Amino acid sequence: MKVRIHKLFQSLLDAVDAGPEAVVGYSNAAPQRLGAFLDDLDPHLALDWNGRDFRGLPELRDHVLRQAGLSGICRLEDVLVTAGAAEANYLAIRQLVGPGDRVVTEGPGWPQVGVLTDAIGADLVTVRRRDDEGWALPLDSLRDAATPGTRLIFLSNPNNPTGRVFTPEELSEIVDIARDCGAWLLIDEVYAGLEWEGPRAASIAGLYEKGITTGSVSKALGLQGLRTGWLICRDTQLVMDAVILRENSSEIMNIMGEVLAEIALRPDRYAAAIGQARRDGAANLEKLDAFVAAQPGLSWHRPQAGLIGLGRLETGENGDAFAERLLQAPYRTFILPGSSYGEMRHVRLGVGGGAEVNLQKGLDRMAALLSEWK
Repeated sequence: MKVRIHKLFQSLLDAVDAGPEAVVGYSNAAPQRLGAFLDDLDPHLALDWNGRDFRGLPELRDHVLRQAGLSGICRLEDVLVTAGAAEANYLAIRQLVGPGDRVVTEGPGWPQVGVLTDAIGADLVTVRRRDDEGWALPLDSLRDAATPGTRLIFLSNPNNPTGRVFTPEELSEIVDIARDCGAWLLIDEVYAGLEWEGPRAASIAGLYEKGITTGSVSKALGLQGLRTGWLICRDTQLVMDAVILRENSSEIMNIMGEVLAEIALRPDRYAAAIGQARRDGAANLEKLDAFVAAQPGLSWHRPQAGLIGLGRLETGENGDAFAERLLQAPYRTFILPGSSYGEMRHVRLGVGGGAEVNLQKGLDRMAALLSEWK
């Protein structure tokens, strides 16, 4: 079946065409610059594949395991470098899920699984997180949905887009639910490392024999353009199946993506970059939190991690209408409507992107529209 466009991607296409002057809700850290990497690049580097391993540079995969807290738990062979976390999710879903298979996911959540299961012809069941419950995932509902024979459970941690983080107890129960029904458990961890409350959660690949961790350098490190991510799983056949599918799609990783990601994930470089992203994100988060508190027509649950959250329009208006008006003159500000995640009365708020997104200008213009909307 043909893959159909999702609301989130359509909104991004519309925004690019509109040429906004500000963005409220940018989901990546401020971008790093190529010049910062030049001293560590070999000018004689061959622009071919890495020539060493179809799974990706061994030293890059070693960094991936370390930053995920999986050194000594998972092997280098358990890591596959991919074209971003999106490809990692794609490879796992397409190799595991067939027509009629039961897949359980969360809502709001990363919509990729819905697009792919619809194209495959699988049976997707969505367990809804609720604003009035602080966006916690109702685990009783997850257990009810994950009936025997469920093929895959797909979640994100920290949750994309609410920033909610699973506690260790919740993760343990989720593993029990997956094991009881025999499901694979895929958790997208692209915002791991940007926790505002408490430590980084344990990666699922280290907690469950059928657990699949995906991640990338895009969100927390501001390196989206590298298109470099990873899949981690202790099941040898699942990783090989992903290698086989990738051979027939993107084929092999781009060498510049691998090399630059390897440099970025070196312990000293990673610590400095994630520290800067955390400082910038925390400062903008305080600004955004104060902005929401000052707007009678807006509320939100401050994210526990990551760079985005969902704001609720208290006027009861449709988020699509608000986002569409905000993108037009005189506001010229892009905000993603909550309908991208199935939440019609919400909009996505975020603190990423650095100076280039003109966050304060966007907030000022959003305040003006909220006043008019009221």
